[in-house]
Amino acid sequence: MTQNAQDADTGQDDVVALLMRQHGDIRNLFDEVERTTGDERRDAFRRLVRLLAVHETAEEEVVHPAARRAFDGGEQAVADRLEEERLAKETLSRLDGMDPGDAAFLPKLLELREAVTAHARAEERYEFPQLRRHLEPAKLARLAKAVKAAEATAPTRPHPGTESAGKNMALGPVAAVMDRTRDAVRRAMGRDG
Repeated sequence: MTQNAQDADTGQDDVVALLMRQHGDIRNLFDEVERTTGDERRDAFRRLVRLLAVHETAEEEVVHPAARRAFDGGEQAVADRLEEERLAKETLSRLDGMDPGDAAFLPKLLELREAVTAHARAEERYEFPQLRRHLEPAKLARLAKAVKAAEATAPTRPHPGTESAGKNMALGPVAAVMDRTRDAVRRAMGRDG
């Protein structure tokens, strides 16, 4: 079976299916952070921060601009999602500076989880079905490829205030290099990357 046929069988060629799977991965990482302690929690939290950062950047650069154009009401649906993303990034930024072993960490993590879960539900209810309804399968496939490309170069930390495609394109590459350098230094020092 060719890679394209495998991708079609697993839904890899559909941006909505890709993002829905990522939403599931995010929920699973929240579970892992909550149920672990010590270095395991720190590692799970780093993976969660990275996934949230690259996921939201790709949505802001690729998915939201497509949604704005794809359906009536898209502009408002995207504006609402961007405000949710900004608030979640602010909370994630505060959490990113905390020690996962700190007593204040879990309550703040639960606050973030509620915000991220509500945001994902809103995308799944107001944005994703409209994309499927108004875009051809080939366009959904191109968007999935664009999301993957955006994620490959996205910042790995939250950067509140960059919730637009333009700001991400202008500031994202510099932030991504800084974040990825910071990650590499942490790994080299045997810290949580």
